[in-house]
Amino acid sequence: TVLKLRHVDVGGGLGVDYTHVVDEAGQPKKEMSPKRLFDALLPFLEAWKLRVIFEPGRYIVADAGTLVTRVTLTKETGVRKFVVVDAGMNDLIRPCLYSAYHQIVEVHRRGSEPEKVSVVGPICESGDFLAHDRMLPRVDRGDLLAVMAAGAYGYSLSSNYNSRLRAPEVLIENGSFRIIREREKTDMLWRGTELDAK
Repeated sequence: TVLKLRHVDVGGGLGVDYTHVVDEAGQPKKEMSPKRLFDALLPFLEAWKLRVIFEPGRYIVADAGTLVTRVTLTKETGVRKFVVVDAGMNDLIRPCLYSAYHQIVEVHRRGSEPEKVSVVGPICESGDFLAHDRMLPRVDRGDLLAVMAAGAYGYSLSSNYNSRLRAPEVLIENGSFRIIREREKTDMLWRGTELDAK
């Protein structure tokens, strides 16, 4: 049997570098591009005269979203230092679910000396972490951290686990911002239940 191919689907085609989304100066780093990908692929595909399908959704959306979280406290045990933040596994489950790595940077860089810390959330679960044993500049209570490349996963995989409310979504455009999805309110937790009907 001879197969007659009509199209080839290269899928996402482009990986996401979760480890180095921004450089030391806070500038975005994106080494691969759709043009570079197709410059490499098309010479092989043109002779086949196939329709090429490309699905770059994650490549576009991952870097478009950042989870911003505030440090609530820092604490040390005899073995490890913890940075506790107000975002948890319900906001970004990938680190807990399959040990995914997301670059974490300070929102306001102070040039503090780096130290090895684990960034954990406020949910009383051993899986409630955003990073283990990560070298980060020293932070204090109230500082903001940015968890990078969360756009494809943050809200879409978030939940109300442990009765936590989902965070708002904020669109930054041309130097200004607007809220495009409001922060959830407590009454949303029982919407659609018998309590809601009362």
